Amino acid sequence: MRQPSPQPQQIPVVVLAGFLGSGKTTLLNHLLHRSGGSRIGAIVNDFGAIEIDAMAVAGALGDSTVSLGNGCLCCAVDASELDQYLEKLAEPSLGIDVVVIEASGLAEPQELVRMLLASELPGIVYGGLVEVVDAAEFDATRARHPELDRHLALADLVVVNKMDRAVDGERVLGLVRSLADRAAVVPAAYGRIDPEFLFDCRPSEERIGQLSFDDLHDHDAPGEHGEHGEHNDHAGHLHSAYDSLSFTSARPLDPRRLMEFLDSRPEGLYRIKGYVDFGPYDVRNRYAVHAVGRFLRFYPEPWPAGEERLTQLVLIGSGIDAPALDHQLDACRSDAPHADEHGMWGVLRYVRGRDEDPAEPA
Repeated sequence: MRQPSPQPQQIPVVVLAGFLGSGKTTLLNHLLHRSGGSRIGAIVNDFGAIEIDAMAVAGALGDSTVSLGNGCLCCAVDASELDQYLEKLAEPSLGIDVVVIEASGLAEPQELVRMLLASELPGIVYGGLVEVVDAAEFDATRARHPELDRHLALADLVVVNKMDRAVDGERVLGLVRSLADRAAVVPAAYGRIDPEFLFDCRPSEERIGQLSFDDLHDHDAPGEHGEHGEHNDHAGHLHSAYDSLSFTSARPLDPRRLMEFLDSRPEGLYRIKGYVDFGPYDVRNRYAVHAVGRFLRFYPEPWPAGEERLTQLVLIGSGIDAPALDHQLDACRSDAPHADEHGMWGVLRYVRGRDEDPAEPA
């Protein structure tokens, strides 16, 4: 059976969208401060002023930031121009691990996603659409911008921000979940979500000799305080509200069974990452898996020489039944010595390169 050619190491590009005032810049600023050892490249695009905290970080690492002040990104540039910005950030000497595009509050998310999917840069790959909404102003925003419903339906992860200000946050949360199709929906205050939902946080020691955002700010840097100056004593405990599951198998997984598991993943399971061994279905490659909300991609890559062939997955979520998920993954193991000719079709649908429409759910 013909298998896809392995892809080179690629930098995920995450689109951060949301209407004016939803808290996109605050969320980006939080990611910059809490990136672990990972280095974030940012494309910042807005009609108005950029929050000073974000500009201070961006200014200190000028090569890692592209700032666009000339209007809406999806209108101001075409796919080839966006590629020029991304190519700058994908320069290997910069050591960028992930790129975040903070779109204008008036941008059309679907167009940005289409532009990324149309990119011909070998060094980058689309990493999902994150939509930020203001819980306190959700009804008013929806009335002013009825297209919000469509944006939510396109999202892979929805951050319901400013839950601390909403008088009926649980109602808003339920309404957003009903509008967001199969996207993961995360409540937040001050844009504080776990960066692991979007990208791998590398241990700081891996960045020795290379400047990271963490090198620029101590724990009392701007952005670690609330908007009224109070210190957030729990900012360093992002994982406390979330559950995680680590799954390892020395036996290969059956691709059909794994896809059944992924297609039925529960609400609250925000992130899946790791490597899958499909055994006889592809003896040359392991498959890196990256899921954010409903967004799912597989990336085939050759097995490292001498490395034990294992499936290793990490699942992160809120309110998930970890033992049940572990049992379901355990049921995906297979000792079949031969591959079903059509068994990989479900997996190959999510390998980069297929003709896809961002309006269609993954």
